[in-house]
Amino acid sequence: MNWNGVFPAVTTKFHADGSIDYDTFFLNLEAQLEGGVKGVILGGTLGESSVLEDEEKIELTQRTVEKLAGRVPVILNIAEGSTAKAIQWAQKAEKLGVEALMLLPPMRYPSDHRETVAYFKAVADATSLPIMIYNNPVDYKTYVTLEMFEELAACDNIQAVKESTRDVSNVTRMKTKFGDRYKILCGVDTLTMESVLMGADGLVAGLVCAFPKETVVLFDLIKARKIDEALEIYRWFLPLLELDIHPKLVQYIKLAEQMVGLGTENVRAPRLTLIGEERERIEKIIQTGIDNRPALASLKTSV
Repeated sequence: MNWNGVFPAVTTKFHADGSIDYDTFFLNLEAQLEGGVKGVILGGTLGESSVLEDEEKIELTQRTVEKLAGRVPVILNIAEGSTAKAIQWAQKAEKLGVEALMLLPPMRYPSDHRETVAYFKAVADATSLPIMIYNNPVDYKTYVTLEMFEELAACDNIQAVKESTRDVSNVTRMKTKFGDRYKILCGVDTLTMESVLMGADGLVAGLVCAFPKETVVLFDLIKARKIDEALEIYRWFLPLLELDIHPKLVQYIKLAEQMVGLGTENVRAPRLTLIGEERERIEKIIQTGIDNRPALASLKTSV
């Protein structure tokens, strides 16, 4: 598994009646590939996994694997409350042709050090798929510490971490302690430049769903240490990237997808589409970004 590059946490597209809109979903997937992403992640927060039935998640995964046909890896997110259910999904994903997993600590129960390590090891031992641990104590309350990663190093297929602690210095801590043992992927859009400059190998992104080309060019410029060119994109991008760190990130990013012609704003309850002053405010942020999109052709030649 190549964990380098940009990996969109893709949204699940819905028709107005709530059914999955595969035509629009695949339209967006093709735009992601055209933009240069290195894989796609299904079933995350942006994918509204919590409101998908198991049968829908299986069908979505199957159809995505078939559609992409090996062009880039498909990564399935696992966020479960029980070890047994997480293992079931890991084994099911392997049968469905998924190339890797993103794995959260146990949901709803804030596991301690021993429990968290045991959970991750149990899932890792049950599959041969490469695993990226999702470390997001801000939203999910469990902090995967350096000491935990030290124990998890015994599991060869635990290969990467989605670094969402909001502490950019944690990239350096991980690199200092483990070298290249774990690939580090920035998981917070608003820390993209800072994290990649500190050594992050990849980016699990949200606004890439609406702006794939800009996200990939930004990442490539930072990797190439073309700082002035990267800053030109990053300063334009930051008001949009801040839509990713709000409880309504799903509604905000889906609205952005709709406004650029790569999706619809339809969500499933309990989420509701935006109305009133909030909608006007978010639309203005997105439209300002659209109206001032940087000229990528000249910037790409710098990479």
